[in-house]
This record gives sequence, C-alpha cells and structure tokens, in this order.
Amino acid sequence: MTAVAFLGPEGTFASEAARRAAPDAARRPLPTIDEVVDAVRDGSVDIGVVPIENSIEGSVNITLDALAFGPPGVVVRGEVVIPISMNLLAPPGSDLGDIKEVRSQPHALAQCRGWLTANLPGVAVAASTSTAEAAREAGEAAGGVAALGTRLAGERYRLDVLVPDIQDYPGNTTRFVVLGRRLCRPTGADKTSLVVFFGEDRPGLLMRVLDEFALRSINLTKIESRPTKQALGEYCILIDCAGHLTDARVGEALRSVHRHVADLRVLGSFPRADAQVTTPEPADSDAAYASASRWFADLVAGIDDPPG
Repeated sequence: MTAVAFLGPEGTFASEAARRAAPDAARRPLPTIDEVVDAVRDGSVDIGVVPIENSIEGSVNITLDALAFGPPGVVVRGEVVIPISMNLLAPPGSDLGDIKEVRSQPHALAQCRGWLTANLPGVAVAASTSTAEAAREAGEAAGGVAALGTRLAGERYRLDVLVPDIQDYPGNTTRFVVLGRRLCRPTGADKTSLVVFFGEDRPGLLMRVLDEFALRSINLTKIESRPTKQALGEYCILIDCAGHLTDARVGEALRSVHRHVADLRVLGSFPRADAQVTTPEPADSDAAYASASRWFADLVAGIDDPPG
C-alpha cells in the first residue's frame, strides 16, 4: 500500500491536504517538515505532503530550504491548494478573558497577527510544530492556553471553537506540495519549479536569466530570492514557470540558463492544482521547435570539406 507522510499530528491542515493528495494511502504523521522530506528521501514513505506557500504570509521557508539545499532524491510531483479557516480553540467554558497564551505553528500565528493584537493584547504567543500539536498542548494544559487550528483538531483534543475564522484577510489559502522521488510525466497543464545559483556576481546576470524565459513566452508564476547560507548578501533565486521541462521551449530555456549560472536545480515538474493549460504561440510550440531542428539538420547535412 502507498504510504503518505505529512506534517502532523492528525488534524493539521497538512493532514487534510494529504487526504486529498492520496485518499487511499496509509497515513504517517510526522512532527516536522524536515522529517517528512527525509522520509520521502530515504524511502520510508512513497510520498510526502508539506506546506510551501500561504496567501497571507507567503512562502514557508523551512520547506523551500529543505528542497533547495537538502540532499538530492526528493522532487515535487504535485500540488494541493486548500482554503484555510483559522479558529481560536480553547478548553470548554473558556472566554477571551481567560486566555493567557496562544499557541500554534509560526505561519498560523502570523496569519492572525492583527486579530490577536486587537482582541488579545498583551497575551503571550508561543510556537508549536503544527496547528494540531498546538491544539493537543492546549487540551493538556492546566488552563488559560488557547490554540489556532482546525475545527477537526478542536474536536480531536476536546477544545471548543471560541472564535472562528480569525485570519487577518479573507480568502486565506495554503498551497501544499506533494513530494516523491521521481519526476512526473507531462500532463499538458504543468508547472516547473527550479532554483538558480548564480555563482560569480556579474552585472545583468539576473536579467539574462529572466530573458531566457521571456524570449520563449514562458510565464513565470513566482520569483523569490533566498540566501544561499554561504555568505552575507549571496542569494539564489527560486522560480516557478508555466510548462513542463520536457516542453521544447521550457527545456531550451533551462539549457540556456544552465550555461550562464553556477548551478540550476530543478525541484520538480508537475501538474498544476488549477489544471490551467498554457497554449504557446505557434512559433513557441513543440511542433515549431521540431521543424526548426529538422531545418537545421538538413542545412548542416550538406556541409562538405573546404576546397583545396
């Protein structure tokens, strides 16, 4: 049976994403994102599900770093986007005046920063490894401890929803990535994630990299910098682009970028959660690239030795 690891325990948003990604798989909740990634890498599980981006707080840097800087052997094979409803969970009978501390995963706390400041001023906040772990801790505390998390986590750890939907912005969503050990075949509605390590700092290098995609009409859906952790001021660039690496124009763009930089790491080429198909212009289609290759092959086939 397929096994799926996810950021646990049961009752996290990641547990719901894992259920959607692999509804029939044996479930293995793990306490940290790094442990989920490692479990996929060492073959303990077939797939892993971890959060990578939230619509309020942006990227989950722990996940980005595990994929960008960790050992090879793990790639992104899919993505799941789920709506996030952040609830203030507390022991039965509690009211806001009883709360002395709020616990949750750091990204969850950040998504509710404004609400907490306005409604629980002066109340301490504390980080937990996940929203469900925070609920478990609140359920076992002597009192005065609340958690931010799902209704399911509240039910699981005998907590009431003291205040529902306290995220600072409507439409709160989180994107989770599905991890495996082999790249996916193209589906026609794909996305490719990569990391560019520039190496030697040269004027215009970033523009040159971005131009390789622009020249081929490849849409970049995300661009983000991260420190390489090697030296102050040294950054790499994480890019998501539309298309699969086997698409002729995407493959040519990657080859061209690779020529200019110190390293190019492909994190995955996988089906888009929105199933949006990108139709290239006729000049950028696979057929146009194939035609150009045949034309060039015919051209060089007629080359002969120089006279004399």
